[in-house]
Amino acid sequence: MSAPAERVLAPVPVPRVAVVTGAARGIGLAIAGRLAAEGHAVALWDLDPAAVEAAAAVLRAQHRAVAAVAVDISSAAQVRAALDDTVAALGRPALLVNNAAILGPNGPTVQVAPAAWQRVFDINVLGALHCVQAVVPMMVADGWGRVVNVASIAGKEGNPFAGAYAASKAALISLTKSLGKELAASGVLLNCITPSAADTEIFGTHDAAQRELLRQRLLERVPMQRFVRVEEVAEMAAWLCSPSCSFSTGAVFDISGGRAVY
Repeated sequence: MSAPAERVLAPVPVPRVAVVTGAARGIGLAIAGRLAAEGHAVALWDLDPAAVEAAAAVLRAQHRAVAAVAVDISSAAQVRAALDDTVAALGRPALLVNNAAILGPNGPTVQVAPAAWQRVFDINVLGALHCVQAVVPMMVADGWGRVVNVASIAGKEGNPFAGAYAASKAALISLTKSLGKELAASGVLLNCITPSAADTEIFGTHDAAQRELLRQRLLERVPMQRFVRVEEVAEMAAWLCSPSCSFSTGAVFDISGGRAVY
């Protein structure tokens, strides 16, 4: 009788330091909370000082190692300063979730002012790049790291009347693929998530009638006929940040209720 096959156990997560951008609310806050619940020390980075401190205070009630850092990620200098503050407070990051983004203008793409288009890219693409360029060298030096870029289903499909946003998310997907290949043998893995719409503050900028119309238009595109829950995105991000994610890099993980199948 042949010997039984050796059982391969899942690696045990080790508490690490995580940075989550756009963490004051919505998907970012859900991801920060999920990582904190796993025992990681978490730095919440956000443009809104009051909101990020309030979010951190909520998490501190349950998890000790939580820091709030106000930062405009479109500024490379501010990102470097935020990293210095994070290292001083919690230690060297091994996890980075690039979630911060803006929707930008809503209207015909041919009518969008170049300055508005540029602002979307400054945050959604260059902001993520600034964070990667600041944090990833530390990960490489330490021999281990995980980066999760929160893109969007719009980056795969394109969204009418949201051309700047969709193009920025497509750029973030491509950036993930390039960096994943560059760093594949370094111990640092980079992947991205492409959620469909979540029922968050994205709708808060519209009046009631516009909000309901937008909700219906978005739901019509989702075979499951519901919005993704922020907790579902957080669960996927947590796995991509874990040692269990060991052979995926430069990959795109769909979470769109069947809207995209590639």
